[in-house]
Amino acid sequence: MAPITRSLSSTGTYWLVITLRLRYVPRLVPWKIRLTAKEGGVDLAFVQGGTNTSKDAQNLTSLGSVYYEPLWVFYRGGHHLNRIGDLAGKRIAVGEGGSGTRVVALQLLRDNGIQGPPTVLSSLGALDAANALLGGSLDAALVIASPRSAVVQKLLMADGIKLMSFERAEAYTRIHRYLSLVTLPEGVIDLQRIIPPTHTTLIAATANLVARSDLHPALVDLLLKAAQEVHGAGDLFERQDEFPSPKYLEFPLSDDAERFYKRGPSFLRRYLPFWAATFVERMVVLLIPIVALLWPLFRIIPPMYRWRVRSRIYRWYEDVKAVDLKADRDRSPERLATHMAELDRIEDQVNRISTPLPYADQLYDLRMHINLVRGKLERAMQNVTS
Repeated sequence: MAPITRSLSSTGTYWLVITLRLRYVPRLVPWKIRLTAKEGGVDLAFVQGGTNTSKDAQNLTSLGSVYYEPLWVFYRGGHHLNRIGDLAGKRIAVGEGGSGTRVVALQLLRDNGIQGPPTVLSSLGALDAANALLGGSLDAALVIASPRSAVVQKLLMADGIKLMSFERAEAYTRIHRYLSLVTLPEGVIDLQRIIPPTHTTLIAATANLVARSDLHPALVDLLLKAAQEVHGAGDLFERQDEFPSPKYLEFPLSDDAERFYKRGPSFLRRYLPFWAATFVERMVVLLIPIVALLWPLFRIIPPMYRWRVRSRIYRWYEDVKAVDLKADRDRSPERLATHMAELDRIEDQVNRISTPLPYADQLYDLRMHINLVRGKLERAMQNVTS
């Protein structure tokens, strides 16, 4: 499996600073198999609307639609055709087996009751179908491609080949929600030759960014930001800033993509490099449970600290009080001298206590009370000796 740093679409290239999984897979392997494969699959795919025939998400989510993929119906003949039903009985190219063109083309033909003889359906690819149409071996070709693709340009410019304007385009968009109505203005392809000669109504599917549901949220923001840069400018069918869009989806919209469409990139990703924003967000995710666990400790630690500091001071009050009570009970000269020596010992120990500055007042209060008892003993000793 080889890492890549870009993802290619039909209208531009995404130059990304991420690594997606890439492995060569035969073209006709269905995209759903590639996305859901446990080994050798892909993380992201451009999926044409209308190709998810099973309607089974299978742990897949959409990041949004990124551009229109119009259906071009080219045909030969002198008569103007404006309905799919007009193709009954003709030789029609509907795309290769497994292609998105074939899925949509067959659905539209079935909608119009065209399913078998005398209509002849051909499985030629777009380029072969164009050559067969120009050579006269086909009467019509249905192609889903960008207006700037070589095949579409070739057929638009060819003499004797006409482009169908869908008379019932609105009906198709109501029946199939993945389809949209788009208009090709008169002369937009070639103003000098006036191609197309009139305003032409087409129907179009959309290309959707479909990803595995376990795609990292950081990559969702990065991909959609790249999609805005590539597809936000618009094209022949897309208005400026119309894409990427949370509309025209066949898979559930990713929660991360929905947040991006509502609020844009996260605050950190707007102002920080991608790696820095991702690092900070990961740290926040890790710190939240840690803070939740430590918060009770944050509330307990300050009271415990105050109690610990004060206990160094308050425990000496018991000894000072004991000396004071003994002096009241026994005032003999010998006992008073003993009490004074005990008080000197207590004062010496108190002088060695180290306390933080905010608690210094309590230490000085203790020293003041020791001196108060000392004064009481000195007066008692003077009274005894006088």
